[in-house]
Amino acid sequence: MKRQASPKTGPLSEPKDRPASQPKALPSEDEAKRGEPSQRSGQARKGWLRRHPVLAPVGLVAFLLTAAAGYLYWDHTAHFESTDDAFIAARQFAIAPQVAGYVTAIPVTDNQHVGKGGVIAQIDQRDYQASLAQANAQVMGAEAGVHNIDAQISAQDAQIASAQAQVNQAQANLELSKVTWGRDKPLVNQGWATAQQGTVDVQTLKAQQAAVDSAQATLKVAQRQIDTLKTQRASAEASLAQAQALRDQAKLNLGYTTVIADQPGRVVNLTGAVGQYAQPGTSLSMFVPDEIWVVANYKETQLDRMRPGQSADIEIDAYPERDFKGHVASVQPGSGTAFSLLPAENATGNYVKIVQRVPVKIIIDNPPADVALGPGMSVVPTVRVDPSPSLYERLRAGVEHWWRRV
Repeated sequence: MKRQASPKTGPLSEPKDRPASQPKALPSEDEAKRGEPSQRSGQARKGWLRRHPVLAPVGLVAFLLTAAAGYLYWDHTAHFESTDDAFIAARQFAIAPQVAGYVTAIPVTDNQHVGKGGVIAQIDQRDYQASLAQANAQVMGAEAGVHNIDAQISAQDAQIASAQAQVNQAQANLELSKVTWGRDKPLVNQGWATAQQGTVDVQTLKAQQAAVDSAQATLKVAQRQIDTLKTQRASAEASLAQAQALRDQAKLNLGYTTVIADQPGRVVNLTGAVGQYAQPGTSLSMFVPDEIWVVANYKETQLDRMRPGQSADIEIDAYPERDFKGHVASVQPGSGTAFSLLPAENATGNYVKIVQRVPVKIIIDNPPADVALGPGMSVVPTVRVDPSPSLYERLRAGVEHWWRRV
């Protein structure tokens, strides 16, 4: 019996339980175009790596070397603290005369270095020389007054000695009168001597007693006079001391007419000129001493390991090709703003925490003598806060030791 063809499938269709394999659809033209670049790039990458097989290990080695160099740099820099907020400082001051007068000489010029005792300015000395001569004359007059009183005291001592001799003589005569009256009194009482003789002895005794009293009074007057002369001498000595003080002041004023440097340094901003009338305290020049140091304003977070005595390398912007050595002298006990004219008041308003800077004093160990260093010049100090050698320094020392042996 023949199977009838289904109207849906047609005479050539197969049963549903036996599906025929469908042929794969060919890619469209657009899909083919999109796939071609990716295939070509993959083939190109594989081709580049195949042509350069050494670059991968070289890159790995370069990465490891870079990482090692970075660690060496980090380990080395961790031993130091540096800042560019640093300047040279000094106790500069104004030079001014102590006496008034016309300036007769200025033997220095701007920025000149002078040693201790060097002359900076000269003021007319004639008035002060005359004052000194007058003071010397007053001293001589006072000394003469003292010598005169000394002579009077010597004469008075002689008068006292004479008065004492008169007292002694009067006392001797009084004793003789007493002895005479003691001898004649029994004779007068017994009638062996006249009453007139007794009267003469009694009156002589009284006269000698009066003479003794008079001589003692004269002695006391002479002694009182010596006390008066000693008081006058003390007054004359005070006048002499006053005259000597005036003379010493005159000498000082004469010395003040020569303005000198009390310490070595440089004359800066010279304003004095010959013929100028200088008043006491009038500035003639600024003076910068040779004693200078570095004030480095480090952040407070950099002070954890910083201590006085630690070494420092100093770079001065004005002389970048030269290296200077120094050491930490002290760390200021407080931030810079705490000692400013108008310190910050954090108890009012909104507060924003910022890192404070603390001044650190660094002494220059080898200040140069051939160049000028002065306040305000910018420097970059680097303080070694860890004395132990870094890994880089140990490696370099090992290489240098090996090189010397080779």
